[in-house]
Amino acid sequence: MPGKDWRAELIAAVQPGNYRYDEPMSHHTSFRIGGPADLMIEVGTPDELARTVDYCRQAGIFWFLLGRGTNLLVKDEGIRGVVLKLAGEFSRITIEGEKIKAGAALSLAMVAEQAARHGLAGFEFASGIPGSIGGAVFMNAGAYGREMKDVVSAVHVYEPGQGFKIYQRDEMEFAYRSSRLQTEGGICLEVLLALTPGEEGLIRQEMGELNSRRREKQPLEYPSAGSVFKRPSHDFAGRLIEEAGLKGKQVGKAQVALKHAGFIINLGGATAQDVLELIALVQEEVYRKSGVWLEPEIRVIGGS
Repeated sequence: MPGKDWRAELIAAVQPGNYRYDEPMSHHTSFRIGGPADLMIEVGTPDELARTVDYCRQAGIFWFLLGRGTNLLVKDEGIRGVVLKLAGEFSRITIEGEKIKAGAALSLAMVAEQAARHGLAGFEFASGIPGSIGGAVFMNAGAYGREMKDVVSAVHVYEPGQGFKIYQRDEMEFAYRSSRLQTEGGICLEVLLALTPGEEGLIRQEMGELNSRRREKQPLEYPSAGSVFKRPSHDFAGRLIEEAGLKGKQVGKAQVALKHAGFIINLGGATAQDVLELIALVQEEVYRKSGVWLEPEIRVIGGS
């Protein structure tokens, strides 16, 4: 990390309109957990994003792009470096015929609402996923048998050190909870979705049914980061955790949810260390009982 004045030098160099020093990450994650980031910058245009990322790369400053913080655990020590949040132009949406052009900062729920309003079907599965379009593309998010790869037509990307690019669906290397953005470090700026004509009433009915199922089965009344573990081959993480007798297991204020064992919830005041210890305990106990090693789906960042 550069000298102690690096934050002021970065701000002077890229001149962002909105920035904050020592921003608590617990305010920006669905877990409501996480120590402070040295610097948080909201970037409103692709050029501002590129300038900021390029400066960080050249100066050796760690940077991290934050979506809506829904699949993320930030360590208690916080983040030594810069957290970038997309705003401004990244919150635009345009609908032309059966195509939706959506900025990466938009919530999946908002895009699903606009799709329904315009009688476009195929995005209902994403209406209850509590994340951003950009984050959903990054991890090929999915639910109820569908994934982002089923609706993405093209992705506008910034690749640090390489510039702006547009990838078509078949170039995105989508796989289970993965895309080329994960493996190559690209940043999703905007997504083109290809949907199909439908009746608004039927679309809204399906959205309502899916979201009702989600509320019934998931502990949405507590802060969490969604499903903690990736789905193991030919099984379900929640079932294996429950079978291992771990429902309700606690470390500090972190608990394996009673409603759905695939979730770890923050009962109030949980630390990242509580969650990490509980994840490790679950992995070891499930492996001891079933021989299956559960791989975390949530991202963990931060620390010294």
